[in-house]
Amino acid sequence: MPQRSDIEEVCVAEKRIFDGRILSVRCDDVRTPSGHLAIREVVEHKAAVGMIAVTSRKTVLLVRQYRYAVHEETLEVCAGLIEKGEDPAQAAEREMQEELNVRAGKLFRIGEFYASPGFCTEMFTLFLAEDLTEASLPQDDDENVSVVEVAFADIPKMIREGRIRDSKTFAALSWLMAKEGIAPER
Repeated sequence: MPQRSDIEEVCVAEKRIFDGRILSVRCDDVRTPSGHLAIREVVEHKAAVGMIAVTSRKTVLLVRQYRYAVHEETLEVCAGLIEKGEDPAQAAEREMQEELNVRAGKLFRIGEFYASPGFCTEMFTLFLAEDLTEASLPQDDDENVSVVEVAFADIPKMIREGRIRDSKTFAALSWLMAKEGIAPER
């Protein structure tokens, strides 16, 4: 989307706070269109991919993993960072083999979205993966994920009951429900 000067904030000073392996943090002083000065805290995060891995049994493969930041185990679509030199489709194929032990015969790019644009630059590319066959790569050393197979029909209840709390997974499964004509549970 093109920038508009009547809504764009202009950085007048930038302070780097932290540079890490997958993210960096900066604090910017910006001038708003009305001329006021404001502070914007920005997390610069590497781009990532996520896959809705659909089986021929009308189920979706999710990963269960402990997330230290929120101190709980979550159910999520298979996802991961795009490594240097990879395009999003290559990253999707690699991540599915590492986390789900499958390869997609058909991989469709659904779209891109920001994970949380109020403070984070992370761009997320979402794929639909179909015609799954067994194929595996070793999990990353710092990951401990297990595969959970969920029936399409169970997704609305899981969302309503708060068992899906990860935003990318909430968005991905909501997209799948719309595609499959599955009504949300009230």
